Amino acid sequence: MSNFANRLKQQELLLGTMLTLPSPEIAEMISKCGFDWLFLDGEHGPASILDWQRVMQAVSGRCACVLRVPSCSEVHIKKALDIGADGIIVPMINSAEQAQEAVAWTRYPPIGRRGIGLARAHGYGLDFGDYMERATDEIVLILQVEHIDAVDNIDAIAGVEGVDAIFVGPYDLSASMGKTGQLDDAEVRAAIDRVGTACRQKALPLGYFGVTAESVRPLIEDGYCLICAGTDADFVTRGALKIVESIKS
Repeated sequence: MSNFANRLKQQELLLGTMLTLPSPEIAEMISKCGFDWLFLDGEHGPASILDWQRVMQAVSGRCACVLRVPSCSEVHIKKALDIGADGIIVPMINSAEQAQEAVAWTRYPPIGRRGIGLARAHGYGLDFGDYMERATDEIVLILQVEHIDAVDNIDAIAGVEGVDAIFVGPYDLSASMGKTGQLDDAEVRAAIDRVGTACRQKALPLGYFGVTAESVRPLIEDGYCLICAGTDADFVTRGALKIVESIKS
């Protein structure tokens, strides 16, 4: 089992950040800063699957690369894994049936229905046998709960075998409740707490995204272990703004 997969299973604190820009250079720089994992956002933005492969090559194993696919799709999941992602994040999982589909497309037969091909993950064929033997244990499947429908079905979703973690998407969740961005609203907090309770009952690791360190600290104190804080674009813009403000003031 890979170090990342094992640490997640043990629910160790894993600190990551989100990459939204298809820049190998930025990924290389950030991968040297001490993060345990990188959340590659393949759902939003213009990056192609080849862009994300270049990012992974630049990271060069310094930390785990987990790619969020655009949707719960066989093709998207297959391509993300074939380029060598250490795991995938599947957005908008709202039912146990969708969770089961994600599991099936992530695992090779006889466990699942992942297609077999030769790509970067397999050493372009040179490491095919070794990869096939360890893929089931080492590939991490993270499902994103980010809609009130998912909250209503969370007990069933959390009970699906083969799911490695649940990642709460607070912004889309609040939007689905008609309270976009109101993360401190009592009903939004109650929905997030409901997800936490269901996952703890299944000993399923919990993940969360926050723009700042301050926004994720309460979740860490609450037992969330898969933490994503900040984004590459935010680091660049905030750094630039700080310089401008400092000089002009």
